[in-house]
Amino acid sequence: MCGRFNVFDSPEVQLLLKLLAVEGAQLRYSGDMAPGATISIIRQSEQGRQVCDAIWWLMLDRQTLKPNYDYASFNSRWDKLNTKGSLAYQPYRQGRCVIPASAFIEGLGDRRTYHQIELQNEAIAFGGLYKHYLDPHTGESIYTASIITLGPLPQWQHIHPKSMPLMLPAQDTALINNWLDPKQQDVSQFESLLKPHIRSPQRVTPIGKPSQWNPIGESFMLDPEPRSAEQSE
Repeated sequence: MCGRFNVFDSPEVQLLLKLLAVEGAQLRYSGDMAPGATISIIRQSEQGRQVCDAIWWLMLDRQTLKPNYDYASFNSRWDKLNTKGSLAYQPYRQGRCVIPASAFIEGLGDRRTYHQIELQNEAIAFGGLYKHYLDPHTGESIYTASIITLGPLPQWQHIHPKSMPLMLPAQDTALINNWLDPKQQDVSQFESLLKPHIRSPQRVTPIGKPSQWNPIGESFMLDPEPRSAEQSE
């Protein structure tokens, strides 16, 4: 799971916005984004590509329009995306988005071991989903979002052995265009993205308390591994 991330106004983030064709857009910058926070997402609408605010919790309570904490919907599991009736099924077809980040935190699950993960010399383009809610009293549009998580990765056994977040190759313009286009509802084209893989070098740093992001050990690198023919299909 991806349970915390940050995003800073850095050259890497500005380059990501340029690659995503929203150069000059203003993001919500923060050193600590936790589930339920208001974050920035990049989505495609009839008016074009835009950055907008979204609550980092896909499912809201219909009465209060606040996060429905009965369901942990800040992440969407890859193996539920094609399950009819699941919360992620329709958004995966009509509500895909990109969530920019500088780094994120993963925990081993023992409530003691946490790591900060960054990509070397580039910002992170999380593959996300969003939903649209309408406030019946004010008519205000409210967007919510989640980050897609993939299956386990051998290189991550001592970081988070159960899953890793989907990080899109922002340099692949054709793929990003299709990902953001709600008219592209043949999701079979995205199957290769749902196979866990390190596509860019990752800098991993042991940290203490997740909300403080305080390093407690030396950073180390995880390098990409060549994809097999089976993984690439």
